[in-house]
Amino acid sequence: MWFVIIGIAVILIVAAALIYIGIRNPQAMHSDADLQSRLDELIQKGEEVNLEKIEMSQPFTERVIYPLARTFGEFAMRFTPERARANISRKLELAGTSAKLTPTVFITMQFGGLAFFAGIVIFVFSIGQTKWPFGRILLAALAFGALGYFFPQLWLSSQINKRQKDIRRAMPDALDLLTICVEAGLGFDAAMSKVAEKWETDLSLAFARVIREVQLGKVRREALRDMSDRIGLPELSSFIAAVIQSEQLGVSLAKVLRIQSEQMRVKRRQHAEEEAHKAPIKMLIPMALLIFPSLMIVLLTPAGLRIMHSALGGMF
Repeated sequence: MWFVIIGIAVILIVAAALIYIGIRNPQAMHSDADLQSRLDELIQKGEEVNLEKIEMSQPFTERVIYPLARTFGEFAMRFTPERARANISRKLELAGTSAKLTPTVFITMQFGGLAFFAGIVIFVFSIGQTKWPFGRILLAALAFGALGYFFPQLWLSSQINKRQKDIRRAMPDALDLLTICVEAGLGFDAAMSKVAEKWETDLSLAFARVIREVQLGKVRREALRDMSDRIGLPELSSFIAAVIQSEQLGVSLAKVLRIQSEQMRVKRRQHAEEEAHKAPIKMLIPMALLIFPSLMIVLLTPAGLRIMHSALGGMF
């Protein structure tokens, strides 16, 4: 029994470490860049370079846990279908976390969640007084393990929805600023730069990335299409299509931007009204499960106590 408990505890610790790696900022995982920067610093100072000393000066997580997690993720990626890997990469791009989370780390998070939830179930039934058959415990562990496996997927879907909602909310104001800048005589690239400087939103960061890609030599319409693919929002796709079409046909860009900003405000208002109409239906479940039973208990308990102490209660 103690051997089983120790084994389960080790599984839980490893799974918790893997989940912690995924939740923590993965930019800290770039230990090679940190190592190179320390080497350059020592070379500039003229000190003797000791690679072992530099390596041991790093935290334990970067020396041991992160390499193990990357190795596990790369091993799991070998058995992951190509379509599933492309789907994960696509979702990470839509969530705006592709620079922070890689498919390898995300798969590590999924298996870490599976081991963590399954290990908790086995650990609870191992130390508890209730003795279930091994098959039933294994079935419960598999069920909770599947929940832990799909939990990162649910988190990623919520991040995608949150990002798209923030971009949809910021689009009318950004288009207004683009319109003002273009009407003032600035080019479209300079107007996007002004939007990127004005705000720190996902949309402004997307515009800043388009500007960097254009400066590196990519054609502007291709950079705009890539931005549309990275965000996956129908409103933004229609706006980019209108901008590209105005470039090709020679239509006034300021007029197109003004029309698009008005349409975006109408769509934002319609989306808000749609969410408002959905609110009563969403409130029905917590009201039926939480509020109504509490009201019934508060209102009917005194009446029930009076009935119990009355002659009618003596009949029963």
